[in-house]
Formats: sequence, structure tokens, C-alpha cells
Amino acid sequence: MAEPRGKPPANGLHPVIYLLDGNAVFGAYYDATRLQQDLAGSAIVVAVGYPTDLPFDFLRRSYDFSPPEPPGKPLPRVNGYPPPLGGEQALLAFLEHTLLPEIARRYPVDPRRRILVGHSFGGMYALNVLYTRPDLFTQIVSISPSLWWQDHYLLERESAFMRQTQAGKHDLRRSRLLLMAGGAESPQTVHEARSLARRLDQSLAPQGLATVYVELPEETHMSVPVAAATHVLRHVLTARQQ
Repeated sequence: MAEPRGKPPANGLHPVIYLLDGNAVFGAYYDATRLQQDLAGSAIVVAVGYPTDLPFDFLRRSYDFSPPEPPGKPLPRVNGYPPPLGGEQALLAFLEHTLLPEIARRYPVDPRRRILVGHSFGGMYALNVLYTRPDLFTQIVSISPSLWWQDHYLLERESAFMRQTQAGKHDLRRSRLLLMAGGAESPQTVHEARSLARRLDQSLAPQGLATVYVELPEETHMSVPVAAATHVLRHVLTARQQ
């Protein structure tokens, strides 16, 4: 975790940025906040990661970020074994009932600037949080989300989210979504992220959801989460609060 370095905001409350796959990307955000204290000095950056020195724990993130395996649709195996799946609700419960309250206990935090950042599988998970618990974070950053997973399972949740919002179930007037992709990623990744941003903007802008799509030229799937750090900070920390 990176504690705030600069002066607190005028209201005395700090924005908090929660990074999925924190082992891989925390260093980039730590340096970006350290070098840009005028912009990000008041922010708290929290890495959500695993007890390993590796950038990724593929088996644990596979479980944490995914829905249960659909019956009758076996998924590709990893080293001869099916990847562990189905931990999305357990991770959500940890975020809501353990991590967020603990950070709020330690620091005066701004509930209007609670930000979740995810890349790839983590980007998929961040979108799932938006669709199923839009009240939990005010800003979602989804970088190169794995929209193809389980035959595009998120499409059904996206549609349900749109219907519920248009029916008045969700208040999105303070909600923002930043979708990002690298220009050197697969055409499918770029096309699907861009198309999703267009759909959400067209359908939910009247209900208050502010959706922005940013494409970083020449960045690959593994370089874009680090390259995105400064863009993410500028976007989420300069957003006008309602």
C-alpha cells in the first residue's frame, strides 16, 4: 500500500485506488504517484495481490476473478488440470466487508472517489463488479478485459445491468468507467473493448454513467497495464465529483 504523500484534498478525504493483480502493477502506480504529487499526492494506492514474488499467481487469480465453470462446458486445462474457477463472490465479499472497511478505519477516505483497476482477467472482474455491484466503487478502470471468457459470459450481465439501470434500480450519476486497450494487442481485444465502450455510452449516458475509451498505441497485452498508470491517475483523479 502507498500512503498519501501530499496535502489532503480540501474536504480532508483521500481518494483510494484499489489495484487488482497488485503484485504486477503496484510499482508502476507507486512511482507514478511519487513523481506526480501535485496530481496524485493525496491518493492512497492499495495493491490487491498474493503472497508471491512473481508478478502473477495465475491459479489464484483464475479463481478469484472468475464465475463458476458452466455445466457441460469444460474449459481449457493448465498443465493438465482445469483452472480453479468460481471465486468472484468470495473476492467481492473480501473487498466489501474486509478490505474497504479496513482502509476506511485507517484513513479518512472519500466515498465519492473509490476506484477499482483491473487488467485482462482483472479487467473482466472489474466490469463484473460494475454490472453486479455498481454501488461499491464510483470509478471502474478496465484495461484489456478478457471479454471472450466463457463464450462472452459478461454479455448477459451487461444486458441485465442496462435493463436494471434504465428501470431506475441503479443510480449512476457519480459512476465513471474507463476502458483501455493497447494498440498492439489482438484485434479482437481492441475491437471488443471499443465496442463495449460505445454500447455503454449510448445506452447509459442518459442515466449518468460516464464512459471513456482510451487506446495506447504500440502497447501489447503485457505492457499496457504499466503504460496505463499515468493515464489512469490523470483520469480518475481529475474527474469532476458530483
